[in-house]
Amino acid sequence: MLNDKQFLRYQRQVSLPEVGENGQVQLGQSHVLVIGCGGLGSAACLYLAAAGVGKLVIVDDDIVESSNLQRQAIYREQDLGTPKTSATAKQLAELNPMVQVRTINKRLEPSQLSLEVMLADVVLDCSDNMPTRQLINKTCFEQSTSLVSAAAIGWQGQFAVFDHQESQQSAACYRCLYPFDELKQTHKCSESGVVGPVVGTMGNYQALAAIQKLATGKFHVKANELHLFDGLKMQWQKLAITKDSSCQVCS
Repeated sequence: MLNDKQFLRYQRQVSLPEVGENGQVQLGQSHVLVIGCGGLGSAACLYLAAAGVGKLVIVDDDIVESSNLQRQAIYREQDLGTPKTSATAKQLAELNPMVQVRTINKRLEPSQLSLEVMLADVVLDCSDNMPTRQLINKTCFEQSTSLVSAAAIGWQGQFAVFDHQESQQSAACYRCLYPFDELKQTHKCSESGVVGPVVGTMGNYQALAAIQKLATGKFHVKANELHLFDGLKMQWQKLAITKDSSCQVCS
């Protein structure tokens, strides 16, 4: 049950019929792994902490740079030169001290990643490179852990949920969508630029999907569906993600 302090803080959420007091208690007992504290992760972490997620584990090996401040709104000028995980944890503690935050200021080796994924209820892939994304996908599939993925570049964003806790026989995975060893290297935002609110929108979508799952027991957004956002025209598209029968991960 919620104590008086928790009830007052989360009353707007508790009043939602899909959440209620039981859902808020479930949120408070949940464990989310966020990999990447850039534009996606910094936005997602703020809303996850504000919503009352019980435990956040945040992973990043980068430091805060001046160019980050245009789109990573969790950071401040005084954070320049400090590890992103430390700066994020400080902001989250000031936002909601009831949330436990553990930081990992390095890139995870496969064995440690496997352990962290196994402990988590939901994983948010907020990384910025394809090898890391593919490793996270493979590990989540092997551990049957739900994965919420997003990316952004320029004016474009994308978002998808892979509910590996459900039956894995017919469901696609991230590698089905992007067989990275068969594709050309994608551009990075440092090369092509990116609009800050587009990244924030994708990060907020990740937080929203995670809160759905943790508070209500299921994703209400359809899994294995790619959501494409055009920030210039303010339009969304949805595409089905088909399972690749020759996928090296899920087949």
